[in-house]
Amino acid sequence: MHVVTNRVRRGDREYTSTLLRRSYREGGRVKKQTLANLSHLDAGLIELIRGWLRGERYVERHAAFQTERSLPAGHVNAVLAMARKLDLARLLDREPSRERDLALAMICQRALHPQSKLATARALTRCTLASELSVEGADQDDLYAAMDWLAERQARIEDRLARRHLQDSELVLYDVSSSYFEGHTCPLAQLGYSRDGKRGTLQIIYGLLCDRAGRPIAVEVFEGSLHDDKTLPSQVEKLTARFRLSEIVVVADRGMITKANIEALRATEGVGWITALKAPQVKKLVKDGDLQLSLFDEQNLAEITSEDYPGERLIVCRNPLVGSERTRKREDLLAATERELSAIAERVKAGTLSATAQIALAVGPALKGHRVKKHFQIEIADERFSYSRKAEQIASEAALDGFYVLRTSVPAKALSSAEVVRSYKQLKQAERNFKTIKGPEVEIRPIGHRLEQRVRAHVFLCMLACYLTWHLKQAWAELLFKDEHPPVQADPVTKASRSAEAERKARTKRTARREPVHSFRSLIAELSTQTRNTVRVHGSQASFHQLTTPTELQARAHQLIEQQPRLK
Repeated sequence: MHVVTNRVRRGDREYTSTLLRRSYREGGRVKKQTLANLSHLDAGLIELIRGWLRGERYVERHAAFQTERSLPAGHVNAVLAMARKLDLARLLDREPSRERDLALAMICQRALHPQSKLATARALTRCTLASELSVEGADQDDLYAAMDWLAERQARIEDRLARRHLQDSELVLYDVSSSYFEGHTCPLAQLGYSRDGKRGTLQIIYGLLCDRAGRPIAVEVFEGSLHDDKTLPSQVEKLTARFRLSEIVVVADRGMITKANIEALRATEGVGWITALKAPQVKKLVKDGDLQLSLFDEQNLAEITSEDYPGERLIVCRNPLVGSERTRKREDLLAATERELSAIAERVKAGTLSATAQIALAVGPALKGHRVKKHFQIEIADERFSYSRKAEQIASEAALDGFYVLRTSVPAKALSSAEVVRSYKQLKQAERNFKTIKGPEVEIRPIGHRLEQRVRAHVFLCMLACYLTWHLKQAWAELLFKDEHPPVQADPVTKASRSAEAERKARTKRTARREPVHSFRSLIAELSTQTRNTVRVHGSQASFHQLTTPTELQARAHQLIEQQPRLK
């Protein structure tokens, strides 16, 4: 039996017929018989009949292949692609090992979905990360062992990062932050100034070294009670001795470079610094006549000298916008404090508060609550309470609103005044890394480890995840709420402005390609919708993996990563 298609042309028209026929032999001759006219059938069905008669066999579509499992894969492929661009595996260790694969898996998982180590061990099997890095079956004990392995190699890894991103005469950013601690058994966890607003809780302090662009290079964990300035000497030693940088400029916040640290920096050859003066130091400059505020009626940047800072340059800046904001904030705090003091005065007048000690106990918290105690004159006696603003003191402080003074040891031929200001403002890049580490991208808290080595390893792991997400954000700038090409301000003192493209992106919530603009976390979630399906072939033990077709956004995200240069 076979299918025959006949075409007959009559004039300008062509007639087509499809017949089911059989061939047979009779009396030594081959004859054909038409069994059915198939012309009315669909062309696809005709082809099925033709194939069946040729010996082809078919099964129902749902029975031919069976999808056994679907795992989120798009976000894993993106993060691993960036890890390969950064040569992150060799950065951890030159020799392949299971510990290296597990450490890389924890870093990537931290960028994908930060969780505890127990939750991470389980999450590895809920996406393709475990199979991509060949760490299937790893439990939390394996991850803890990999953390110990990573901690032993921290110095070597940081050395490699420094060789990759730091050069002589490089600007190095340094800042510290803290994170509260759950538990009481780790010797690093102590009471101190909490930047998380968790008063009375134990914490750890960690200092972060970054290059000029804000790329994290090294991190060190300190006891939670340590003052910020006590962390700087070890970082300078790290830069000069371990990283072998002969000339560097350290940019640090005003609370970091104290008189003792200045002396230590001066004693270290090749080390310069840029920092800012504290408010009392600025007031002293005005009092001594070194800083004339009237000079800034028509300018916002000037360089001065002072005998109190020999061998240093002082760059005075005035930002009216910052000044008006400080004035407004001070007035709000004063008004809020006056409302509380007024309520206490009413209670004294009504007789519900009478003794001096009772009044003082009520006034104390009201003055401390908004931290403007120094601006009020208080008089307390039995059955009498009065308060007033120190107008002259407030006016004296308000005169300095918007002023800040930078101090540096770098000579003018190396950095102009404008470049000193720009360099100091780069500290915002280090602060953004702290937001990444403490925010939803990496989420260092809660710190669930107890051993000192594990706590240090956890913080280092988070720094490496920050390093990975930093490069992902750079690659995905056009898809994120990020300025791809921030303009260089002609006036370094004025408020930074965004490019016109960034303004348009923020306003329309759309990219130049009309795609939705994402946060880093929402883009990871979008990529995770691309799955890898495990498909089994009908009637056999054979199976294969099939990645779903990426959306336009997913394809663009992968393309942007592939366009990044490979680092070594």
